[in-house]
Amino acid sequence: MFDIGFWELVLVAVIGLVVLGPERLPVAIRTVRSWMRTIRQLTDSVKTELTEELRINELHQNLKKAEQSNMQNLSPDVTAAVKSLHDAAASVTEPFKKSLSTEQTTTDNSTANKSATTQDKLNS
Repeated sequence: MFDIGFWELVLVAVIGLVVLGPERLPVAIRTVRSWMRTIRQLTDSVKTELTEELRINELHQNLKKAEQSNMQNLSPDVTAAVKSLHDAAASVTEPFKKSLSTEQTTTDNSTANKSATTQDKLNS
């Protein structure tokens, strides 16, 4: 990462010891270490987000190519991208299908109960 050799590190440690003293040097080292950890986490998250955005952009380009060729004579990469998009769309809509079918069943049951109650009243 940095082009720092052993003697440069020793020199920095000696200067830090002289400037900060033996009481404050460990605290300073922990502080710098936490800053480095925070910076590393930030760069990793940015790297992950950029990778994801590039993948999404590539999927959009592949989908545009597939639409332009009317979904025929697609390369294996484009076919795989279209399949992954279909799978993603199916996984997103699956919870809605379950909730709609549950609501439909509930509606059908309440309608049937109302019909049975009305029928009982008419028969009485």
